[in-house]
Amino acid sequence: MSIFNASRLLNKTVLITGASSGIGAATAVLFAKGGANLILVARRAQALQNILEECVTAHKQANVQAGGRFASVQLDVSDKAQVANLWDKVPNDLRDVDVLVNNAGFVLGVEHVGNIADADIESMFNTNVLGLISMTQLLIKDFKKKQAGHVINLGSVAGRESYPGGSIYTATKFAVRAFTGSLLKELVNTPIRVTEIQPGMVETEFSLVRFRGNAEAAKKVYQGLQPLVAEDIAEEIVWAASRPPHVNIAETLLFPVNQASATINYRTSAM
Repeated sequence: MSIFNASRLLNKTVLITGASSGIGAATAVLFAKGGANLILVARRAQALQNILEECVTAHKQANVQAGGRFASVQLDVSDKAQVANLWDKVPNDLRDVDVLVNNAGFVLGVEHVGNIADADIESMFNTNVLGLISMTQLLIKDFKKKQAGHVINLGSVAGRESYPGGSIYTATKFAVRAFTGSLLKELVNTPIRVTEIQPGMVETEFSLVRFRGNAEAAKKVYQGLQPLVAEDIAEEIVWAASRPPHVNIAETLLFPVNQASATINYRTSAM
């Protein structure tokens, strides 16, 4: 059985931020298989182009007789001017967006309070929080005007539970959860849907970025257990987007089977 009802995705236009790798890239490919049109947004132009080509191939292989219009936009969501001028870079036939996936976000470092660089604090808040808000504000006006649309925000277990060495990242994800909850309540008198996806341990570039390119340190995060992968989260995002119009998946928390919270997990040396 398919994870989504393909007929509900056919010709829908989905805008995904942070689409050049990890969860964003996997989500783009899965939407392409379902017959959606895509606007892929990220900072890395070449990586973004590579994913766009993967989406084209995935759509063709799925033999879906609809959708398949794709565009990529090199854009930094933390730059308000770039967000404001987004539509200048999007073809006219893709500007009527049905689903916004606010996926762009990252974490830098494990320093404790007092030793955190101001630049790291600002960059995490500018992307994880302010960028997400800017993109939502840009799209929500159109959603309200046409009385349709879906905002899907990538939160985290870190938005439910803080932990040492994650003060800034958890603060950004708590902010995402608060913003998403308020948006859900503000739109309760409309057909617009609001969803927050909250992953636990997912093995992508996430930890590599956190440890500033130290591959050995990043790998240790997942040693001894089987973490989630980007495709696991992509399935939840696409599933939420493909529910009947009257169904809203407001919030979903995902763990690998050997994780129970942000800090509680079971590891075995056999893996």
